[in-house]
Amino acid sequence: MLTAILIAAAVVLVLSILIGVLLGVVAEKFKVETDEREPLVRDCLAGSNCGGCGFAGCDAYAHAIVAEGADPGLCPASNAAQIGEIMGVSVSTGPKKVAFVRCSGTCTKTNDNYQYRDITDCRIAYLAPGHGSKKCAFGCLGFGSCAKVCPFDAIRIVDGLAVVDKEKCQACGRCVAACPNHLIEIVPYEASYVVRCSSRVKGKDVRNACKDGCLGCGLCARVCETGAISLDGNLAHIDQDKCIGCGKCAEKCPSKIIVKRENR
Repeated sequence: MLTAILIAAAVVLVLSILIGVLLGVVAEKFKVETDEREPLVRDCLAGSNCGGCGFAGCDAYAHAIVAEGADPGLCPASNAAQIGEIMGVSVSTGPKKVAFVRCSGTCTKTNDNYQYRDITDCRIAYLAPGHGSKKCAFGCLGFGSCAKVCPFDAIRIVDGLAVVDKEKCQACGRCVAACPNHLIEIVPYEASYVVRCSSRVKGKDVRNACKDGCLGCGLCARVCETGAISLDGNLAHIDQDKCIGCGKCAEKCPSKIIVKRENR
């Protein structure tokens, strides 16, 4: 009986050794060689896997840079200069950009059509009558879908309005995609003045829905010396490439929704 047990144990041991050797040979034969630069590039990336570069995550982007020659300046939160040194190329990242919420409709400024008591998610609330309970169908729904997808903790909800911390924001664009009302846009970090409204209805209807809002009067466009402001429907739009930051538009705006860009 003991002999049979010893023989069985020996057979198992020999088979284990043979299988181990075989697996080692197969692993060596079929292993994928990794360029030593790839982990170095990966360490230069943000690590948030936000997808703002257009790739599935930081690992995929690092591989694409090293193995496929992808543009190393696509990640706004990376150390692009160091990536350039690793890859031996010159990296041009362009001016820093941040997200901006084109709305000033806090809970104290907006009027409601009804009480919304469903799932507290902007994308769900948008499907309700009037795109949510607020009379302004163009404004911030205030449930923070943008904040929930931000990998940099750069957005918070204050008094029913999404607010962007431009020092934390890395312009990955996740909040832009998450906002059902398309309120969030990417603007230059150095943008001087911005329009904090998205409503395209006429002035009377704007006032009926919100204490703040663009009336479409065009006074801002008329005083702008560089032609940086135009009216798109009933909404003022600032071309940041033309804006020189003189502030005349903000001074003239009767609704005071053209504001100096600070930390929101």
